[in-house]
Amino acid sequence: MRVLQLHSYYQLRGGEDAVVEAERDLLASRGHEVRVHCSNNAVMSEIGPLRAAARTVWSAQDHAAVTRVLAEWRPDVVHIHNTFQAMSPSVIWAAARAGVPVVQTLHNFRLICPQAMLLRQEVVCEDCVGHLPWRGVVRACYRQSRLQTAVLASTVVLHRAAGTYGRHVARFIALSDFSRRKLIEGGLDGERIAVKPNFYETDETPLFEGRHGGLFVGRLSREKGVEVLMRAAREQGMQGITVIGDGPEYAQAVSDCFGAGWLGFQPLAEVVAQMRRAAFLVLPSICYENFPRTIVEAYACGLPVIASAMGAMAELVEDGVTGLLFEPGDAQALAARVAWAQAHPQAMQRMGEAAFQRYQQRYRAQTNHDQLIDIYGQAMAHVASGGKAAHG
Repeated sequence: MRVLQLHSYYQLRGGEDAVVEAERDLLASRGHEVRVHCSNNAVMSEIGPLRAAARTVWSAQDHAAVTRVLAEWRPDVVHIHNTFQAMSPSVIWAAARAGVPVVQTLHNFRLICPQAMLLRQEVVCEDCVGHLPWRGVVRACYRQSRLQTAVLASTVVLHRAAGTYGRHVARFIALSDFSRRKLIEGGLDGERIAVKPNFYETDETPLFEGRHGGLFVGRLSREKGVEVLMRAAREQGMQGITVIGDGPEYAQAVSDCFGAGWLGFQPLAEVVAQMRRAAFLVLPSICYENFPRTIVEAYACGLPVIASAMGAMAELVEDGVTGLLFEPGDAQALAARVAWAQAHPQAMQRMGEAAFQRYQQRYRAQTNHDQLIDIYGQAMAHVASGGKAAHG
């Protein structure tokens, strides 16, 4: 197949960017032709607030560039990942006018929440789900700015009113059943939302014996539960945790808290090496994660996960089977779970073996490839039949 992949990179690289690149490589490795058109959100801070706002709603540059590629190359499908902010949903219209089916992966909740994570003041907030997002604007949910929140909210409202998502996206991809349910609650057409998880590929079989210590891998940000992690260490005496990740807001505090246990940013090869040595992964996020790629990587390394019992994490981590769950935001509960894990290495080893088995069954590259191609086929059939959705 010929696939045109569209993605706007974030200013601070995260898991979504890595997932996009892995999916591109997956398609290419199976003989598909893949072309990529990318923007980068870093440009938004260089062009001034008025131009940035206008580009968020409608990027004439990206619309024109994608229109040219579609005319010259004629792909079978356009697969969109992130359009906020620099790319804008204008690229969906470019594909629609060319008659090319559009598939869009929803890596977050941006279409139903201006802040994208359904999180406000460290507490889950669903006030905008299924409603006009005026509450998010009033509360300045995005970067504590009413103006920036208004731009994002207006973009979604205008494009939903114009039918950008309802008429011109043939299939959405949610990363988990939990995410699909939330998107449906937010007004998207459930018949057009397929579920396809993230994936990771490795040929190595992990060793399950001789492991020790816990591991945190992720961006050092509030929503990832960094404050919960530090409280568990400082106030509850939690020990033996290695931290991999970086972020300007918490780098110094994490360094002070974990000392030599904080390794900063590390390439994937080193992350995987650490996962193969650790006894468990800690995932203390306080937001609804859609599908943390670190869970797949951990399972592939035979590493059980201690995670917050919320969102997709409660769906992906089976308590007592592939890991342990604890009450979100509760540092004492996290420390207690870590202490139990450290006191029961054989039980954690069995969970690691079950996690690896779960990876082999659900999250390998070939399985993911087959799911993706099936979704592309659904999108192509939808457009060929003239199908249109009633919602979105």
